[in-house]
Amino acid sequence: MRIGIMGSGGLGGYFGARLAQGGADVHFIARGRHLEAMRSEGLRIEGPEPLHLRKVQATDQPARVGVVDVVMLAVKLWDTEQAIAQLRPMVGPHTTLISFQNGVLKDQYLRAAFDPKQVMGGVGYVATTIEQPGVIRQTGPMQRLLFGEFDGSRSARGEALLAACLAGGIQAEFSTSILREIWQKYVFLVGLSGTTSTMRSTIGPIRANPQTRAFLVDVMQEVVSVGRAHGVDLPEDYVRTALERADTVSPQMTSSMHHDLQRGNRLEVRWLSGGVVELGREKGVPTPANRAIADILALHAQGGGHA
Repeated sequence: MRIGIMGSGGLGGYFGARLAQGGADVHFIARGRHLEAMRSEGLRIEGPEPLHLRKVQATDQPARVGVVDVVMLAVKLWDTEQAIAQLRPMVGPHTTLISFQNGVLKDQYLRAAFDPKQVMGGVGYVATTIEQPGVIRQTGPMQRLLFGEFDGSRSARGEALLAACLAGGIQAEFSTSILREIWQKYVFLVGLSGTTSTMRSTIGPIRANPQTRAFLVDVMQEVVSVGRAHGVDLPEDYVRTALERADTVSPQMTSSMHHDLQRGNRLEVRWLSGGVVELGREKGVPTPANRAIADILALHAQGGGHA
C-alpha cells in the first residue's frame, strides 16, 4: 500500500512512521528543517514505544511521489487549502483521502475539491510534539486511529488500511459510525481547547472550580446540540460522557491550541469554537459560550505575538 502523509508533524509523522515500520510504502510530505533532518538522519519517535527509521522517503514536492493509494491529511487547519492544492499530484481516480485533522469542517473541504466517493472519515488520537527536527516525542501512552466510510459500510480499501495500521502496531479501528466518532472528539476537543486557551490554564484547575467547570459544560453542550441539529447520532446527554473523560485525564493536560497561543503561533479557533458558531448559525442553535471563546481569541488567531 502506497501512502502519502501530507503534514509530517506530531500526528502525521508518528502514524506514518508506524505504518512504514509495518511495511507500508510511506511517503512523507514535509518542509524546512524537519524535512532536512528526515532526509539526513531519518525519523525518530521517542516515548513509550521508541522507533528510529533510519531511511525515510521524504520530500516537499508531492509531484515526485506520484499517485498513491491513500493520502492522510494531517496539516494544521489553516494550511488545509494550500495542502489540498499541493497534494493533487498524488491523487488518482482510485486514491482514498482521509483527513485526521481537528474539527468537523475538514471533510467538507475535501469533498469540495475531490470526488466525494474518494473521501473517508478519520479521527486520530495521539499526544506528541516535535522535540527537534526529525524527532517526534510521544508524551502519553495513548495512540489510536479510527477511520471509516461515511455510509457506514465495510469497504475493501478500509480493510486494507486497517491491515497496514495493525502491521505497524497502531491501535486502529475501522468504524461503521465514523461521523459520530468525529463529533465525539469534537465535543471534547472544543471544550478542552476553548477553556485552556481563554483561561491560560491546564484542565485540572478548570474542572475543579465550580464556575469554570460550568463554563466547560456549557461549551461542550453547545457542540452536542449543534451536532444533533445537523443529524449526527450523538446521545442527548453525551456531554456527561465528555465531562467524565475530562475528569479522568491528567490535571496537567492542556490543548495544542493553548500551546500555540503561548508560543505566539496561529490558532485553530476559527475551525474549533468558531466552527461551532458557524454550524450553529446554519441551524438556528444558540452558541454563546463558543462565540465568547472565538471573540476572546480573535486578536491572537493569526499569531505573531506571545500571550
